[in-house]
Amino acid sequence: MNDQSQTSTPADAQASRVELAQRAFKEFSAQCFWSYRADAEIGEEEIPWVIRELRHYGGAKGYRAVTELCR
Repeated sequence: MNDQSQTSTPADAQASRVELAQRAFKEFSAQCFWSYRADAEIGEEEIPWVIRELRHYGGAKGYRAVTELCR
């Protein structure tokens, strides 16, 4: 039996990653992204940059956020 609530499409995964990156950008704005506009749009193209900044300035909590983004 195939449970459709458990299936995830590539588009769903991409949207989830973008959502995680947007949340991380807001959560770590003062620590990692202070020199960027607070209303900057975070899309799929910005995810590598968000990951890089979190790894560099986010500390242990930033690394946990990166782990979620890299799943």
